[in-house]
Amino acid sequence: MNRNELTPDASPRAAFGARLRRLREARGWTLDDLSERMEYSASHISGVENANRAPTVKFAQRADRALELAGTGETLANDVFRIKSGSLLEGFPEYVLSEGRAAEVRYFETGIIPGLLQTEAYAEALTQSAVKRGTITAEQARERVDVVIERQHALRRTPAPLVMAVLDESCVRRPIGSVAEWDTQLSRLMEFAEQPDTVFQLAPFSMGVRRAFNLPLYILTMPDRSIVAYAESATRGHLERDGKFVAPILSTYHQLQAHALSQPDSVAMIRQIREGTS
Repeated sequence: MNRNELTPDASPRAAFGARLRRLREARGWTLDDLSERMEYSASHISGVENANRAPTVKFAQRADRALELAGTGETLANDVFRIKSGSLLEGFPEYVLSEGRAAEVRYFETGIIPGLLQTEAYAEALTQSAVKRGTITAEQARERVDVVIERQHALRRTPAPLVMAVLDESCVRRPIGSVAEWDTQLSRLMEFAEQPDTVFQLAPFSMGVRRAFNLPLYILTMPDRSIVAYAESATRGHLERDGKFVAPILSTYHQLQAHALSQPDSVAMIRQIREGTS
């Protein structure tokens, strides 16, 4: 294979290729060795290393697994997020990097299922609707779906983080995708609730003003027990690290959980929706 002498500072793509090559050669692997482990052709890997091919999230995920980087804070997938951050809301890539290292993850979402709980079909239906509206390109849509998949993979690490999700009832009353795809998405929520490191609750419409938040909110507890919060507007996201601002948000989140349905009652509501009895 042809080998270019890369200058990592030349471009993000060159930096990615140089790092991939460095990681491969540190293990004494040839391109063929990595090819067997990643199930990508040696020529494809060579193209990425030489900055002739753009790395995708899927490619980076396979490289991370082959190189035993998955679940760490130094994944190649994180590098791809940085390269592709132009297709994501400002501030979100920074949040994703923190989410991948968090010991505890708390969500409140309204209107749509949060990314960590989305099926691929659900994520694709959302992004394709944005393509039809002309707000993103088809390539950006694929990148956003890839980010959803990578975020879910990053949280299947050992030890697994505690993930708590409170969804407004609107999330499970708004069908997305085909009838079968929507049923599969609701099934995914029920499966999530059964996991040992998860808490799942619905905030029913009957909560009224007791629903503490009107916009989506994410709260992370990091390994050093520091707490950060992330919120979005229509144009950008913001990761708040100052504890004096985050602590009251966490307290309000606890109040939200106290008023929301219990996990068994939340699962029962979803089961009723799937059966058409609610």
